[in-house]
Amino acid sequence: MFTTYQETLDYLYANLPMFQRIGAAAFKKDLTNTIKLCDALGNPEKKFKSIHVAGTNGKGSSSHMLASILQESKRKTGLYTSPHLKSFTERIRVNGEEVSEAFVVDFVNRVQPVVDEIKPSFFEITVAMAFDYFASQQVDVAVIEVGLGGRLDSTNVITPEVSLITNIGWDHKDLLGDTLEKIAGEKAGIIKPGIPVVISERQDGIDDIFLRIAKEQNAPIYFASDQFEVSTIDGKHQIFKDGTVVIRDVKFPLNGRYQSHNIRGAVNTVEVFRKRGFKITDAAVKRGLQNVIRNTHLKGRWQVLKKRPLMICDTGHNVDGIRYVTQQLKTIPHKRLHIVFGVVKDKAIDDILQLLPREATYYFCQAKLPRALDASELAKKALDYGLQGKVIADVNEAKKTALKNASEDDLIFIGGSTFVVAEINEL
Repeated sequence: MFTTYQETLDYLYANLPMFQRIGAAAFKKDLTNTIKLCDALGNPEKKFKSIHVAGTNGKGSSSHMLASILQESKRKTGLYTSPHLKSFTERIRVNGEEVSEAFVVDFVNRVQPVVDEIKPSFFEITVAMAFDYFASQQVDVAVIEVGLGGRLDSTNVITPEVSLITNIGWDHKDLLGDTLEKIAGEKAGIIKPGIPVVISERQDGIDDIFLRIAKEQNAPIYFASDQFEVSTIDGKHQIFKDGTVVIRDVKFPLNGRYQSHNIRGAVNTVEVFRKRGFKITDAAVKRGLQNVIRNTHLKGRWQVLKKRPLMICDTGHNVDGIRYVTQQLKTIPHKRLHIVFGVVKDKAIDDILQLLPREATYYFCQAKLPRALDASELAKKALDYGLQGKVIADVNEAKKTALKNASEDDLIFIGGSTFVVAEINEL
């Protein structure tokens, strides 16, 4: 029996394989353990309505947007996301409030006999915990973010009201496939018989896979980019449907260039959700988008940490995510650019490095986990692409050094990995 939250967490981290720490060895390519856990708990995943969100980039932001909109519609809303940035309890929220430490202790005590028997992964346990919590809290609807892939992801035991797939990009090739088509096939694995699916954006060579699988499952399919467009005028977003403005002057707090794609997907998902009998007004959609940070406490998405010098962090960590980051950095006026950068070993590091600007001063660091690429090795690889700087392994020491070297008109960016961002002290 565990009596404290810390000893419970220590048990989870010590005994269960955790993908965030060790990578592919923790990934279970079937749903058996999750099904057994849910069975042992009385199938909590069947006791609430849900929205399922997958994709290479944008699924976290999209999940938070949807949860915020549902909260503004006065629905008791669960939100499950991963990984956490600071605290384990961030993964499981109801109306923005994190799961209590007491519930975590109670849950682990209840399932420990099953855990000892089937030896599930850390992620499988957390998914079951989220479902059990949402059922106990009697949420009206839960937004469930896929952890990795889709088809074989532990979250894929739910039957949602609607599924959302944000986009397909290069990530986890060793687990999901070595072509975008194979990766798309894994993400499309969340499409369920008769359950509508929204695809945030059309992508050449990918659309046919979604159309084929949706047809096989007799699932209505919607491409958000066919109907919705988002434009920005004087810092406010206008949301168009079929060429007509439907929601005006949205003061959206997430500033990444990629967020317009996420907004389209979220708004289209809300529209489909309405067709399933849920009343959600356009005013609630607008409030939900505007209040997404306040309602769900989303962090690390093009987040401004300091104004002078301007210091920004972002959790973009794969080729497409870094491409968006570098494009956005170009749009910000600055004198000199400083980049605090670290990655994990299993990313397409060469593909990422060749995207980074050469005219920056780099501070190569590494997160405190086994998957992190050694900062010295990263710096050595970076030299091949003309990227020069210092090796300062500790994220916060690297940030301090960048601040010391920067003038008020400079720009500091911190990123490369979710885990680098997670270690920033003031986040």
